[in-house]
Amino acid sequence: MTRPLRLVAVSGGLQRPSKAAALAEHLLDLIADEVPCEQHLIELGQLAPQFAGATWRSQLPAMVERELVAVEQADVLVVATPVYRGSYTGLFKHFFDFIHQDALIDKPVLLAATGGSERHALVIDHQLRPLFSFFQARTLPLGVYATDQDFFDYQLQNEALIQRAALAVQRALPLVEMTHQAKPYLAEKMLAA
Repeated sequence: MTRPLRLVAVSGGLQRPSKAAALAEHLLDLIADEVPCEQHLIELGQLAPQFAGATWRSQLPAMVERELVAVEQADVLVVATPVYRGSYTGLFKHFFDFIHQDALIDKPVLLAATGGSERHALVIDHQLRPLFSFFQARTLPLGVYATDQDFFDYQLQNEALIQRAALAVQRALPLVEMTHQAKPYLAEKMLAA
């Protein structure tokens, strides 16, 4: 019997409630509806006082270290950030600066972002994909971008966006399941070596 998928989402939202966190939770739930998993949401706005001033990972408190390890040990990542001045938030980048550069190799990553208008929709392809390409992660084929008008009371309300999120997850599932099935095989192979 295989263990549940470790599904971790990172929200770059700076406040609570956050549209980025709401979008990340929606995507987590869609994946959990399809694959047995353990879900974990990291809200960077809540962690900010603990790591915003740190320069080195060794300076971080245990709480932040646990969240970094959760990302590094995840089977699948969902990342969602608000767009701030044309890119992901500085806090989002600062958090990922602490992730070991080899920790995300071949890890499936579903990219999502929120912004005030459609004009920021390219942040997924122009900002997020290059960041996760550096980590050699497998960014999933469809990203999900939501505007302020797509939410009501921090819940997705736009039917087209809800359908795009479902399609993004459906297209991601073959890679997610392939990755999950490969983990026990790779672990056995490493033990036999």
